Amino acid sequence: MLVSDFDYILPEELIAQKPTSRRTQSKMMVLDKMAKTIEHKHFFDIVDLLGEDDVLVLNNTKVIPARLMGQKSTGANVEVFLLKELENKHWEALLKPSKRINPTNIIKIGDELIVKTLTRLDGGKWIVELIYEGDIYEVLQKVGQVPLPPYIERKITADKLKKFDSKRYQTVFAKHAGSVAAPTAGLHFTQDILKKLRKKVVKVCYVTLNVGLGTFRPVKCENILEHQMDSESFEISKRTAGIINKAKKEGKNIVAVGTTSVRTLETAFQKYGKIEACKDSSELFIYPPYEFKVVDKLITNFHLPKSTLLMLVSAFVGGVNVSPLHDTTTNPYVGRDFISKAYKQAIENKYRFYSYGDCMFIK
Repeated sequence: MLVSDFDYILPEELIAQKPTSRRTQSKMMVLDKMAKTIEHKHFFDIVDLLGEDDVLVLNNTKVIPARLMGQKSTGANVEVFLLKELENKHWEALLKPSKRINPTNIIKIGDELIVKTLTRLDGGKWIVELIYEGDIYEVLQKVGQVPLPPYIERKITADKLKKFDSKRYQTVFAKHAGSVAAPTAGLHFTQDILKKLRKKVVKVCYVTLNVGLGTFRPVKCENILEHQMDSESFEISKRTAGIINKAKKEGKNIVAVGTTSVRTLETAFQKYGKIEACKDSSELFIYPPYEFKVVDKLITNFHLPKSTLLMLVSAFVGGVNVSPLHDTTTNPYVGRDFISKAYKQAIENKYRFYSYGDCMFIK
């Protein structure tokens, strides 16, 4: 398949610049991947759509203030975008403008942090050393900014921006710091919704995948088989593994919240043959056709044209599943065509797109 197979035209005004006033008020498109039907609801309806035969899996990663604005000793401004924590205070980072950076450059970030450049990597990436006192995440809260996607524009002051987005560009169940982008499907949940779901005996459990550049990096090759995903670290607890394995044996549905949860679960199954408690990494690229071994239902936002996320969702609605309850067609265009129809309806019905936008529930 070609990258152009996953292209579409989105009116600019449908790119959500801020979230709804209340998390649960987002629109929610409901897709039946077997019947190929489309319904239009709101996210708070998820309580009526899930029940005791469903296990909800959420990504509890926490977004860090990874965007840092600093100056070299020459006074030149440099943007440091932290991507991944390594060892010994070393991080992988993007630097802009990268061409004017040399090894051993010193970049001062306020009065709390110094960034020392070490090794140039491909694609504008660097290995850098962070020099600070205390806890790095506390330091980043003081000097960093929430790394919003480039399609979200801001015209308010930095202080108001920081306060607003640090709350709303974070799930209510965020726990483990390490992501440079939010698992956006989880942004629609509130503690009240989770409480209502538990009351309906929906089992709720968590995985952690630290969202990095790989999830959002553009696909630059036309043949999707030539695209290589960046590695992203994940962790599955013993409790979560036990819940999911038990549910699969009992024939219950695994409902993944977000593409990051999907990739975590499917990667674990590929590596271990079941959901194993582990700390590992994923480079899994899911595109049509793909046989889903774990995930049965999916809650996800609307994704960018030509993105790996859109390819994953197209694969999911394509009906390829090892369960005998699902169609096992291997036509890769079945899902692509259904998603195209759904996105067309979303545009016609003025759904809000991308990170702060509306969502869909695929069952």
